Amino acid sequence: MNVRSISGVLATGLLSQALLLGGAVAAPVTYGFNCITNNSTVDCQTGEAQLSVAVDEWGTNQVSFYFTNSGPSASSITDIYFDLGALPNYLTLPIDSILNGSGVSFSIGASPSNLPGGNTIGFTADSGGTADSNAPTQPNGVNPGEWLRIIFDLASEASFQDVLNELNSTAADALRIGIHVQGFANGGSESFVNDRGNGHQVPEPATLALLGLALAGLGLARRRLRS
Repeated sequence: MNVRSISGVLATGLLSQALLLGGAVAAPVTYGFNCITNNSTVDCQTGEAQLSVAVDEWGTNQVSFYFTNSGPSASSITDIYFDLGALPNYLTLPIDSILNGSGVSFSIGASPSNLPGGNTIGFTADSGGTADSNAPTQPNGVNPGEWLRIIFDLASEASFQDVLNELNSTAADALRIGIHVQGFANGGSESFVNDRGNGHQVPEPATLALLGLALAGLGLARRRLRS
């Protein structure tokens, strides 16, 4: 086999592997948040612009919820609540583990036990499905540029797609995620619930890199065939 053939086979192989990886591993699905308390229009707009949660497969039969605050405006996610909705529940309580990013410190359990303002929309947090920042509250919350990951075990017979279907559902009794945010510039606080039905997928960086390498290889092979 000559050099031109090897280049073509290698590039084709890389492209096939990239496509297989992209199809075999679900990309994280990111959701924004909608303000439900509306104490301040500016604070609500800040939270809706900066805060998000990426939902991803994690480990064996687990689901990760990766909360981020993109900044730049002052704000701090200090409490997180999960309302699993009506049966069947696809997540197993309590929360399996919490991974704190730099500058963030959360523990399982929240005070108050339900999302502030959540009763106005029928949001009822499940016991074992809450977490909040340790004292001092706002400094240990998820501030601009910081992150927090909460991991649940999947319930028996449940799949990652089941969880996404629930999050994408607009039914009143579907899975919902609530966050309480403090530390706005004016000293106020607001509550938010995930923007249901509007999740978007972002391909994994490794898959994108491999696909780019494959496409570059195909381009190199074509140039050599022309020469």
